[in-house]
Amino acid sequence: MGAIYKKIIKPILFNQDPEKAHDLALFSLKLLGKCTPIIRLMERYNRTDGRPIKLFGVTFPNRVGLAAGFDKNAECIRAAAALGFGHIEVGTITYHRQPGNPKPRLFRFPEQGAILNRLGFNNDGAEAIANHLSNEIPKAHKSDIPIGINIGKSKATPVEEAAKDYISSFNLLADYADYITINISSPNTQGLRSLQSKQHLPELLQALQNENENRAKKMGSTKTPLILKIAPDLSFRGIDFILESATQYNISGIIATNTTLKRPGFFSKVDEPGGLSGPPLHPYSIKVINYISRATEGKLPIIGSGGVMSPESAGRMYDAGASLIQIYTGLIYEGPFLGRTIARSLAWTQNDWI
Repeated sequence: MGAIYKKIIKPILFNQDPEKAHDLALFSLKLLGKCTPIIRLMERYNRTDGRPIKLFGVTFPNRVGLAAGFDKNAECIRAAAALGFGHIEVGTITYHRQPGNPKPRLFRFPEQGAILNRLGFNNDGAEAIANHLSNEIPKAHKSDIPIGINIGKSKATPVEEAAKDYISSFNLLADYADYITINISSPNTQGLRSLQSKQHLPELLQALQNENENRAKKMGSTKTPLILKIAPDLSFRGIDFILESATQYNISGIIATNTTLKRPGFFSKVDEPGGLSGPPLHPYSIKVINYISRATEGKLPIIGSGGVMSPESAGRMYDAGASLIQIYTGLIYEGPFLGRTIARSLAWTQNDWI
């Protein structure tokens, strides 16, 4: 199947504008998701046999998930789950519907295997997506694939009011999530990365956990695991502060990392703003994962994301300390079954039970 993608499908997609190609891929998966018999066959064919992985109270059938950014509006969960992923993360979703940044805002660099984006959290808004998920999630959960929901600050919301904005999204979406990711690290929303700072992070985490606890008491359930998605461009001192805050406010795990603002090698001559992903990001993500794993003595679950294009790069991330892996850019260059390929390659590893 990988050869078919590279020889036939990929050339068609790469002859189109990157964002139009992405929309076509989403449309195709949405159609596929309506074909239940095909979905069931794909689930069986793409399944990875092996012991599950249990992290922060959630059981994952394998180590590889679809990263946020691909399915921003949670439109193709069923089809994506049938491709062999062990979890699906949708979003980033903001409380207010927003169109994102002006186009063009997505760029491919085929020789480097990289993507540069400045999409800016384009999505339909938390209320509309929650209404859609009320129908989609019961169907998707028949495959027992955990669903993560990634939430971010609306562009129109001042940083000083970020906590209220995140809470509004949390309250609309938490019913449909196995875990919630708090995105404070996209480089494409002005002021968002300042939420990683001492000035704003404690207030945000305390407000979200208070709301999380109140919701759990009201519903008679356990709290929803909250995960922080952080930037690869932080200093070690900045990471230390985030880890201290994660401990203080009972954060369940870290996704490391988002895209980078750094421009290594070839990209030093690329005059386009936005976040860089793919192989150029990979060394920075590995460095952050390794540091977090050592600093926490492996006690804080890490979901590794950034430049995973093959089983080998996934293995490096796992060896650095990640318990789960997420991919996105790799799908663009290697095809839709990359997740299955990597999951099977990692299936032999010792399972963590945290």
